[in-house]
Amino acid sequence: MKLAVIGGGGVRSMFLAKSLAQRSEELGIEIVSFMDNNTEKLDIFGKMAKHVAYEINPDLQFEVTDDSIKAVTDADYVITTIREGGDEMRVRDERIALSNGVIGQETTGAAGFSFAIRSVNVLAQYCEQIKKYAKPSCKVFNFTNPAGVVSQTLRDMGYDFTYGICDAPTGMLNSFAALYNAPEGSVRGEVYGLNHLSFFKSVILDGKDIMPDLINNDEAYTKTDLRYFEKSLLQKKGCIPNEYLFYFYYPEKSLKNILNAKKTRGEQICEINKSMIAELKEIDIDNDFDKALKIFEKWYGQRENNYMAEETGIKREGNWTFDIHSRDNGGYAGVALKFIEIESKSLSDSMILCSLNMGAIAGLEYNDVVEITCDISGGNVIPHRFDEIDESNFELIRKVKVYERLASKAIREKSISVARDALAVHPLVNSNETADKLINEYMILNKEYTKDWN
Repeated sequence: MKLAVIGGGGVRSMFLAKSLAQRSEELGIEIVSFMDNNTEKLDIFGKMAKHVAYEINPDLQFEVTDDSIKAVTDADYVITTIREGGDEMRVRDERIALSNGVIGQETTGAAGFSFAIRSVNVLAQYCEQIKKYAKPSCKVFNFTNPAGVVSQTLRDMGYDFTYGICDAPTGMLNSFAALYNAPEGSVRGEVYGLNHLSFFKSVILDGKDIMPDLINNDEAYTKTDLRYFEKSLLQKKGCIPNEYLFYFYYPEKSLKNILNAKKTRGEQICEINKSMIAELKEIDIDNDFDKALKIFEKWYGQRENNYMAEETGIKREGNWTFDIHSRDNGGYAGVALKFIEIESKSLSDSMILCSLNMGAIAGLEYNDVVEITCDISGGNVIPHRFDEIDESNFELIRKVKVYERLASKAIREKSISVARDALAVHPLVNSNETADKLINEYMILNKEYTKDWN
């Protein structure tokens, strides 16, 4: 089996390499190809990823390349995790939104649309290469943000071999497992909604729904990502929301915190990555990997501890380290590997995936991409049905799905007017005047990608 990664020179490449190498023998993965068009980052993070993979499984054929056709040729599975335009464009995406008085978060906020314009253009080209050079049965797992809009648009373009993946739901479930001193992977959840806008209808441990206990457990609000929500809110709602719903439940607080902060999240990451790369460029990674790892841990630890800190006012604490040999849940790689395990071993199991709705959530369209618990069996992906959904939860899902549909249409039809309509209905924009200003600025920012828009 061959697995290719488009975006293999990213900062998180070592995590991905670790997860793939740890399970390569079990799943029959013989070849892994990490591809990136940023040769500087590929020479640093791709090289570090290769070192990690070799230390775990020296028999795994691990290649690093800037040739996308070489990477996807004969691939059984492809993971896409790209940042077209780099960190600098993310900063500008977010600042344009903030300058117009709206949240600029790159997945749930207005900045996500700008990022999607760039992402879809490039991912569609890779999908065409995959259709031509990969194995006919090849499946693509997209982790590129904004995953909801990107996954919807790729499906609308006819790339029915693509699935959106996200590690937020599984990460939350594993934090619940840790809270109850249970093994990773032992807690499961029934999830419905959209990417970064989903809800747990139940959380199951040892056959029991522990969600009511979690909602009333004070420790959960300090030791898990329930920390972003008020206990009284979740008690009233009677369900557990994805952490990114913070932006929808507390938009005024979030916007105020971001505007008062010295740096946006994008600016933090941009500066951290630049500093990390500058130090790592001075290291002979092949011959002094331990020193390179210490540099990585120092800078990536800052990134982790500041996750959602400016928006929420809650900072994570801890001495972050990267342990090559420790077992982990694999993050977003773990989601892809779960699917691969089920399919390659001809199993029947369930998992959380971004897939077609197919009537699972009444009131949404059949071809809407939703984030939902699915049954995987015999090559089929069947989402679980959710017949009784909280009305307020559904209304928020519906509004954001309308935005995602329009965003997909705008990108596919290269329509400026549809793009305005998309942002105008987004709950965090909700203004034709603001949408008009945003689109005008995003068209200029992305002029390389929107030359033929009208």
